[in-house]
Amino acid sequence: MRSVIVDCAIYRDGHRTAGPEDLSDALAEARAAHGFVWIGLHEPSGNEVDHVTEEFGLHPLAVEDALKAHQRPKLEVYDDSLFLVLKPVVYEPNSDAVSTGEVMLFLGDSFVVTVRHGEGSPLSAVRRRLEQEPEMLGKGPTSVLYAVADAVVDHYLDVATELQTDLEELEAEVFSPDGGSRHTASRIYTFKRQILEFRRATGPLAVPVSRLAGVGAFGGAVPFVNDRARPFFRDVSDHLTRVNESVEGLDRLVSDILSAHLAQMSVRQNNDMRKISAWAAMAAIPTMIAGIYGMNFDHMPELRWVWSYPALIGLMAALEVGVYRLFKSRGWL
Repeated sequence: MRSVIVDCAIYRDGHRTAGPEDLSDALAEARAAHGFVWIGLHEPSGNEVDHVTEEFGLHPLAVEDALKAHQRPKLEVYDDSLFLVLKPVVYEPNSDAVSTGEVMLFLGDSFVVTVRHGEGSPLSAVRRRLEQEPEMLGKGPTSVLYAVADAVVDHYLDVATELQTDLEELEAEVFSPDGGSRHTASRIYTFKRQILEFRRATGPLAVPVSRLAGVGAFGGAVPFVNDRARPFFRDVSDHLTRVNESVEGLDRLVSDILSAHLAQMSVRQNNDMRKISAWAAMAAIPTMIAGIYGMNFDHMPELRWVWSYPALIGLMAALEVGVYRLFKSRGWL
């Protein structure tokens, strides 16, 4: 069991104390001291999480979601606990890849259980930062809920900024004089898929955060969440709105860039076809004249004239120059 428990501690009056080995003792001790226990799990299996489920009375449907992962961001309220799903995002600039992990939080009156899947957004940094703010930590389990949500959403802002920078580089490549390489369209499409993956993490989270903040149509109280924490969640909601607006803008821009790139390719292909047609027309003139005088007839104009060959060569050259200047003036060459 200890292999999946990343950290376990009891918090009293905003300060940490070491938690006992037995989880039931930890919960009883936390309640007796009017504090709470925070247990962090990393990718637990079914057998490993059964003990936590029994001790804290977690709802079986929420436990099933936490074990299977691959959930959409959501907020579920059960009789004895609150269940929140977050999807941290990691962006690798070298590979232009967006990957998502999952963080599930079970929140009760005297406990917080965090379950993390994937390597993104380790919660140890959140725990250390929160432990340095006793006043915030003294607000109980709600402080953990806020701190984790705030850390995840703030990292969304960082990822959105990195995506914006990479998109500007891609835009510069598309609108460069050479119009990018033949792999540019593939890069744009891959980039659009990464934005879609990012959007799947940020978009559905708007409703849960709005419920926690009590804004708009979600003005009612949420069980197990301190009402005095609503201003903090409104700050998270504001940051998330900025992220969603940024993601929407990135999605529109990358679609426009793809359309512009395809239009440029079409224009270049049309220009190439015009050039090919122009050169083919120029090649047709001497071919026609040579073809006519290659016929085996006796009565042909100037057939016996000694200057007929140079004259025909000169006529071909004059026609070629004339046609070339005509095509050049119209931008075909």
